Amino acid sequence: RSDQSETYGPHVVEDLVRGLNDLRVVVDLGAGSGRDLGIVRKHHPQARLIAVEGGKEYASGLAGKADDIYVADIEREPLPFTDGQADLIMANQVLEHTKGIFWIFHQVTRSLKLGGYFLFGVPNICSLHNRLLLMIGKQPTQHKLCSAHVRPFSKVDTLAFLNACFPGGYELVQFRGAQFYPFPRSAARVLANALPTFAFTIFFMIRKVRNYQDEFVTYPGRASLETN
Repeated sequence: RSDQSETYGPHVVEDLVRGLNDLRVVVDLGAGSGRDLGIVRKHHPQARLIAVEGGKEYASGLAGKADDIYVADIEREPLPFTDGQADLIMANQVLEHTKGIFWIFHQVTRSLKLGGYFLFGVPNICSLHNRLLLMIGKQPTQHKLCSAHVRPFSKVDTLAFLNACFPGGYELVQFRGAQFYPFPRSAARVLANALPTFAFTIFFMIRKVRNYQDEFVTYPGRASLETN
């Protein structure tokens, strides 16, 4: 039986943040229970932890788990940070719920320092079980119409998005997988490590490697996309 906690990949988050150096400001978008901030605190006790949540009811549960807590609609409002303030920004199981992806990446990229990291985890529409479901004419579980997910992700398409909007602006530092439906945790971790593009959840650790000049937020206009 699969372990649903594996979907959030706390062991992957820990592996990815453990080796980072000189983290002073760490931001978690959609911090939830504060689990990932707790992982950062464990390995980087000197870092200032900042949580951004979409509603007061969620933010209230983060008291004592973050140094600063903000309530903001990340699809419409600017993040409450100056340009280049953050060393690491995280978003785990958040982006698939959003439509305003260009605005979010604009705000994240603006807020990151040069050399800063964006760590995000999302459901993988190209997971093994989704590929099998499509073969028999069924909708991928991560992208059903009757759900809160509105945007699909895969490794290839996500990297294409980054390169189209912000060419040469990010480098992929690590790509990892977590959860391998429907296997139990012991087998799922082995399979997700060996075959991350087939895993249920995929994690990207990307690093900002050049100065940002609003490329994400101007891309829809440059590409003549029919979007607001």
